[in-house]
Amino acid sequence: MPEALYLTAAALLSMVGMAWLALSMDVHWAQVKQIPLAESRPPRVALKVLGYTALLVSLVVCLVADRSSIAALVWIMLMVGAAVAVAFALANRPSVLKVVWPVRIS
Repeated sequence: MPEALYLTAAALLSMVGMAWLALSMDVHWAQVKQIPLAESRPPRVALKVLGYTALLVSLVVCLVADRSSIAALVWIMLMVGAAVAVAFALANRPSVLKVVWPVRIS
């Protein structure tokens, strides 16, 4: 049972990490915040640091949950799934990603 909790945490960390990395781009920031692209100024460094850190912690959690050979494979699959989910969210309902950066910065 603890493995399931670890893998769930790793999946959530992958999703949030990919969302933060997507939000570090001007286009996606403007899309989520519903502002013109010319006015888009995301906190790029903070979002990238948080995104890469979340992905790294996701890898560590996967390594805690299982053997390293399986954990690496699961981690890569989680990142791919998270990237696809974030892409679908940006394409269909970008405002859903406001949850991962609730700080009021325009």
